[in-house]
Amino acid sequence: MKIKPSLPILSSHHASLGETVRVLNERRRMLKMLGGVGALALVSRNALACTLIPEETAGPYPGDGSNGPNVLTQSGVVRSDIRSSFGASGTNTAAGTTATITLQLVSMTSGCEQLEGLAVYIWHCNATGGYSMYSSGVTNENYLRGVQITDANGQVTFTSIFPGCYSGRWPHIHFEIYSSLDDITSGADPIRTSQLALPEDACRLVYAQTSLYPNSTNNLNQISLETDNVFSDDGGVTQIATVTGDNTNGYAASLEVGVAVDASSTDLVFADGFD
Repeated sequence: MKIKPSLPILSSHHASLGETVRVLNERRRMLKMLGGVGALALVSRNALACTLIPEETAGPYPGDGSNGPNVLTQSGVVRSDIRSSFGASGTNTAAGTTATITLQLVSMTSGCEQLEGLAVYIWHCNATGGYSMYSSGVTNENYLRGVQITDANGQVTFTSIFPGCYSGRWPHIHFEIYSSLDDITSGADPIRTSQLALPEDACRLVYAQTSLYPNSTNNLNQISLETDNVFSDDGGVTQIATVTGDNTNGYAASLEVGVAVDASSTDLVFADGFD
């Protein structure tokens, strides 16, 4: 019988930021010894559970008012299907293979309890690597952007397309988390800003559809999780989504997102020891 290696875990859900960083660094070291990101297949899912999601850049195309346009103030942004533009931007639909994206938000400070009532804004590029509201040819679109509120299970699920791979970045999906819908009118004060990384095997299957994703395979060949300017610090260990599906029926991507929020507080205040 093979014994699955386990990664170090936090001693407590109330662990300090310093301990969290130390544990993540130790996990990174062990994964390198086990052969890199592929070793995740050998690791119990529970070993990575309830880990604070890394803080990441919102990038140059957030659409939250922090760098130009603000989709968060537009009527209709709260929606589950983000494939089409809405409001004054019309109803054009982004081309690409269908993908559902599920984020499961859990409390780092309340025993991994599910977090209900948080507002989540996600956005990502289209099949050719362009961002609505910013990129040439789609500045008048606002598709592939949307907001939802976590349900009783701490989940939000968006229907979208599988994003393309553009030059210089590993395929990814951006998201910001806010205390409530009232707090999500701009990108000024999110609880957490991070990114979801898509696994290579799924990306290669999707990008083989060159008519939909004409440059993605070539761009993917030039980048890795270890050289990506966002995921390179730890290989995206806690940010790689679980993806299932196929090109005919679409894909489903899911990721657990640990947040430093106290689930027992109606105000969802920050817990001590986290920023």
